[in-house]
Amino acid sequence: MRDFAVDRRTLLAGVGGLAIAGAVRPALAAESGDAKLDALLSRQFEAGLRDDPTRATSLGIDTGARAALRAQFPDWSAAARQKRDRQIDIDLADVRAIDPATLSDSARVAHDSAEFDLATRQRLARFSYHSGGFGHRAGPYGVTQLGGFYTGVSTFLDSQHPVATKADADAYMARLDAIPALFDADTDIVQANAAIDVVAPRFILDQAIQQLGRLRNGDASTKTLVSSIARRSSAFGLSGYGERAAAAFEGPIRAALTRQIDTLTALLPRAGEAAGVSRLPDGAAYYAATLAQHTTTDLSAAAIHRIGVDQVADLTARMDNLLKTQGYKDGSIRDRLNALGKAEGQRFANDDAGRAELLAYLNGRLAAVRERLPQVFSRLPKAPYEIRRVPPEIEIGAPGGSAQAGTPDGSRPGIFFINLRDTAEWPRYTLPTLAYHEGAPGHLFEGALKFEDAALPLYRQAASVTAYGEGWGLYAEQVADELGLYDDDPLGKIGYLASYAFRASRLVVDTGLHAMGWSRDQAIDYMTRNSSNSPSASRTEIDRYIVYPGQACAYKVGQIAILGARDAVSRRKGYDIRRFHDVVLGAGRIPLTVLERRVLAAFPK
Repeated sequence: MRDFAVDRRTLLAGVGGLAIAGAVRPALAAESGDAKLDALLSRQFEAGLRDDPTRATSLGIDTGARAALRAQFPDWSAAARQKRDRQIDIDLADVRAIDPATLSDSARVAHDSAEFDLATRQRLARFSYHSGGFGHRAGPYGVTQLGGFYTGVSTFLDSQHPVATKADADAYMARLDAIPALFDADTDIVQANAAIDVVAPRFILDQAIQQLGRLRNGDASTKTLVSSIARRSSAFGLSGYGERAAAAFEGPIRAALTRQIDTLTALLPRAGEAAGVSRLPDGAAYYAATLAQHTTTDLSAAAIHRIGVDQVADLTARMDNLLKTQGYKDGSIRDRLNALGKAEGQRFANDDAGRAELLAYLNGRLAAVRERLPQVFSRLPKAPYEIRRVPPEIEIGAPGGSAQAGTPDGSRPGIFFINLRDTAEWPRYTLPTLAYHEGAPGHLFEGALKFEDAALPLYRQAASVTAYGEGWGLYAEQVADELGLYDDDPLGKIGYLASYAFRASRLVVDTGLHAMGWSRDQAIDYMTRNSSNSPSASRTEIDRYIVYPGQACAYKVGQIAILGARDAVSRRKGYDIRRFHDVVLGAGRIPLTVLERRVLAAFPK
């Protein structure tokens, strides 16, 4: 399969530009460099778990010596956030004090990856309005339709916090009691940002207020925060927890939500319609920092924009040819995709039965691809993974989907949550490539493999790098095509190309919004015309990019880098696609510059 009009030289120049070259302090001990680095990164990892106990729960490691973390949430006060920023400086200096020349190849990967992560976080910490953490999409506004503790706390406690013993139930209640302080800390961030004229656009505030109201209002017993502990505690004979949770929700939690709603509502008169971060204090530098963090390159917004425009043109030409062969000859690409999406057999009923049918179809595609994966992968994960629905109470502003990794011990499966607020947003032809991207051989497959790799220390298994992770998910869609999953599914092939066009259009609209003065409507129109997204789905996507600048560029940049590395070594002696995948998947999630060096070293000329 040919590449999609990639300017590989432009991309690789951007990848290479962020090679880490920090100053090195003298070695402080005679122990080997590898041992010293491992001890340092292990200490930093454990400190990070104490700083954000939800990570320990998400990883399923809040047991034994870490058991106390199960009852805790992060300290999200202003003083604690400032302390975190200072700790970044200390941790980065400690990593740079270890001479890379003293490290083995595998340790060098860990060193350079840690240095990159800390350096980009240090760069973003200089912007006082930037916030990120549990329940947050890292961005400039604190509370949005996607950002803030309120968006993630219900799903976290329901799907990740275990309730199998009385101690677990008591830990759940301790966390429930801590929620009002977290909401209030988010409210403080919004107020502090507003004091320096950093206010989310009005349409973002409107959505956040609507979602906060939906969480706050109504019978407390129906809220996930309450029903989850009530259901699970009663399953093994405990009583009273549902009532206690309802009282906590009715009182302190509901009051904190009201304070947050009131704060956002008071800002509405100050909120404008301008969408990009360029209007914020030092906004151009802020956007450059978010791009560097998410893409792990130093590609400029202009370069990323050009790559996106070129790829959209190539992909739409290919879709045009396929649509014509399926009888869709008239109108624009958008018009023909609309017609395809409304054709017989493409729509699932927008009710519970239709949603169940859609989920069954997706899981069926996962079963089909699993049978072919041994052709191109030498290792297959043992842990399960599945697809579920986004909780209805947060689906209005939630993205189309998100993946949640399983646990290292396999006790909790990897889960992809799909937003089924309107099944018309998911015509059948769009679903196979979604299953391959999110499930196998994409995110959940890759996440399970890294947790099952005994050679990786826990801090590498748990590492997150957007460009690698999302780039792999998009690359996985191409692997499915190369395995012949679309040979008897031409409509699914159109969905695959439309998916790639959607990700390519992200490069255009994200940079357009934040670096070129595009309006929200301009970005929605571009995405609608150049992908399979409906106008409603495009609006949700664009609003995501507005509050989460730079992240949407990671997908295509990462995929191009992985494919470019494969092309660079595919004719070298000893190359084999399964070995290539072993190399790419064998170090956990790492920055693209580190990945390129690792692949080239594995297949020398």
